[in-house]
Amino acid sequence: MGTGAGSRQGQLFLRSLLFLLLAGPPAPRPAGGQLRYAVPEELEHGAFVANLGEDLGLDVSTLSARRFRIVSRAGARQHLEVNLENGILFVNERIDREEVCEAGGTCLLHLQLLVESPLELYRVEVEVLDINDHAPTFPWQEYVLEVAESAVLGARFPLESAQDPDMGTNSVHTYRLSPNSFFSLEVQTRSDASKFAELVLERALDREQQRTHRVLLTALDGGVPERSGTAHILVTVLDANDNVPAFDQSSYGVSLPEDAPAGTLVIQLNATDLDEGPNGEIEYSFSGHAPPRVRELFHIEPRSGQVLLKGPLDYERANLHELYVQAKDRGPSAVAVHCRVLVHLLDVNDNAPEVTLTSVSTPVLEDAPPGTVIAVISVLDRDSGDNGHVICEVSPDVPFELRSSFRNYYTLVTTQALDREVVPEYNVSITARDMGSPALLTRSTLTILVSDVNDNAPRFLQPSYSVYVMENNAPGASICSVSALDPDCQQNAYLSYSIADGHIHGMPVGTYVSINSDSGHMYALRSLDYEQIRSFQIHVQAQDAGFPPLSANVTVHIFVLDQNDNAPVIISPMPRNGSMATELVPRSAGPGYLVGTVSAVDADAGLNSRLSYQLLQATDFTLFSVAPDTGELRTLRSFLEQDATRQRLVVQVRDGGQPALSATVSLLLSVVETMPQTLSDFSEFSLPPEASSSSPLTLYLLVSLGSISFTFLLAILILTAIRCRGERCSRQGDGCSPRLCHCCPGSRPSPEGLKTSNLTVQPPAGTMAATCLDIPGGGPPGYCYKVCLGPESAQSDFMFLKPCSPPRNNEKDPGKQSQLVQHLRVSKQIKQPNMDWLPPSTQRPALKRYQIRHCGNRGSGWKG
Repeated sequence: MGTGAGSRQGQLFLRSLLFLLLAGPPAPRPAGGQLRYAVPEELEHGAFVANLGEDLGLDVSTLSARRFRIVSRAGARQHLEVNLENGILFVNERIDREEVCEAGGTCLLHLQLLVESPLELYRVEVEVLDINDHAPTFPWQEYVLEVAESAVLGARFPLESAQDPDMGTNSVHTYRLSPNSFFSLEVQTRSDASKFAELVLERALDREQQRTHRVLLTALDGGVPERSGTAHILVTVLDANDNVPAFDQSSYGVSLPEDAPAGTLVIQLNATDLDEGPNGEIEYSFSGHAPPRVRELFHIEPRSGQVLLKGPLDYERANLHELYVQAKDRGPSAVAVHCRVLVHLLDVNDNAPEVTLTSVSTPVLEDAPPGTVIAVISVLDRDSGDNGHVICEVSPDVPFELRSSFRNYYTLVTTQALDREVVPEYNVSITARDMGSPALLTRSTLTILVSDVNDNAPRFLQPSYSVYVMENNAPGASICSVSALDPDCQQNAYLSYSIADGHIHGMPVGTYVSINSDSGHMYALRSLDYEQIRSFQIHVQAQDAGFPPLSANVTVHIFVLDQNDNAPVIISPMPRNGSMATELVPRSAGPGYLVGTVSAVDADAGLNSRLSYQLLQATDFTLFSVAPDTGELRTLRSFLEQDATRQRLVVQVRDGGQPALSATVSLLLSVVETMPQTLSDFSEFSLPPEASSSSPLTLYLLVSLGSISFTFLLAILILTAIRCRGERCSRQGDGCSPRLCHCCPGSRPSPEGLKTSNLTVQPPAGTMAATCLDIPGGGPPGYCYKVCLGPESAQSDFMFLKPCSPPRNNEKDPGKQSQLVQHLRVSKQIKQPNMDWLPPSTQRPALKRYQIRHCGNRGSGWKG
């Protein structure tokens, strides 16, 4: 029995404390690039083991944030734990060395320590030191040993060995026998250094004198304090059975593969007995102290001596089994003899590698540099030798590789830059293969998610946009939509649209167009007018919500489409004083005679500005016609005596829009016998200031016409000055001196001719006498042109008068002649014209304009 009666927990604590006092605190010992500590078994919870934070050089304040921890296989008991506040390794639960390390030898706890940010792995070995916490025990409390009285002196009788789970000096050290006069004790040592006792006969036995003998066998260990166990041996003296069985060998050894099936013959034992009959019949059995594990795995046939396999073997659990077998005959006073059978197991590659993902850092940023640690992987193969040597690899088509940091430990790292937009996640197949024959392998799949980084700028679906908007649109109407894509995800792909700052015709672009920041729909903020703005462009920006944000720009070209919203504007002929336009037509005009040209402009463009002319009303439709394309008004036939002398015409100008818009002009044609040289209403028109200044082309045209007119007038002045040099103009009544006024070029006027002329000039009252010059006219006979130059005026005013014709009713009084002077007016309500439109060549003379003033007064303006 064990001597540890009483409180076992208290004794264990005292022994552990004594061990620590004698051995001192555990210090780290390097072992192959790793830390190694030693700690005695049976320490209470919370016992100090080591200061890992200090020994590993870690910042204790960051251990919790970096998730410093011990990683272990699923289901494994956590004997040790780390305090994250101070980095101390302490005992988490009681460690029983005999339970943790069944096979004996050095007992090591392998710890894998993991710390993140950055991911680091450390290996620590903790050796569990044996303490003398077990006393030796015998299989039975009492043994019965039968010894024949004929046994010779010195005969040896092996005794059952005591068992002590402790190791080294704490295991069975020696045996003692209580004092007696018949037997002595000898302690023998086996090959595995275990001890067993043999009882030696020192004095002849006499059954008749003493039939039994009782001795006390004590087994002692070598621990401090010493522990012991006892067993009582009852020696029964038998009558003589002269021979005992004998084995061929005292020890047998056999090798057996671990995958041998049940019923396999392990060994055939053979023992012989020289006796005959029942005294020579041998029976085999296990010794009394054979452990239960051996009895579960093996079976002995009592009569044949065959040792058969009974249960499954496992090399990884125990690679050696020691069988103690006894043999004794069936005679009286049979004496058992013992032998040992050592069964060595041969490792078979029957365990596939185990892959454990110790730590996984997922998802991983797509801009993680090559070499970033993704996961820590541990592999384990319970086989030994080549069967337990594992090679771990990943599929070659992924940007990851395995790097071995410790034996059977790998880190999965990136080998190149990742791109979430190309591959958002990877299914990495990890293959662990041992070196056995045949090789066993295990595959494990690790899913690695790639998290997004804002590394892609938005991209518009089109390089530029062209938008066509009909003019006169409703303010707030949607005109188009732009769209951009961002291959990133989540907030990095959320786009907002905006319009870049700028100006359109001096106005901020924001007053013309707005955009929905979420959808990209664009809206017109005002009604557009094709005649004011034909096209404009804006720059739209799409910006994501990443950090830092990325953006892209696109140009949107907006073209305003013309709508037929402008009616034609007639610019020639212009009505006089708000009434209808007048024109003179000679009665002698034949068919096709050009009376004049109706000219009009339309501010629209395209078909909307294509004009057509038609005669809407006429006194006689058979007399006149209008060219539909040019607006030329011509006679269809010669005048007849019955034709009215006043012909009223209404000409309509219609554009080509849908619906068509039109304008009309009323003409009053007077049929005369002779044509005076007077200004026709067909050639008189002027453009409003806004029309003349709305286009550079119009400005250039007006400047050119003005320059030509000025040159022409300057030439006339020079010629007049040369012609009239030396002559003076005297003021006589209301006209010029007959001698100084040349009427009808080519001949000097006679007094009679002057009398018949109704050319009169009334200078303004209070003005100085004007210098009058005769200018030869280039027109037809009967026309007289008079130039009055006032010396008080800074500029010369020209007045063109009516032709020289006799007064009606034979009146020769010049004072009674009516002066035909009218102001030419042009409507200022003309809408801004289409500057892309140029009138045909037949209408271009109508674009010239002259302003004619009377001497001192603004008189009638005429163009011949």
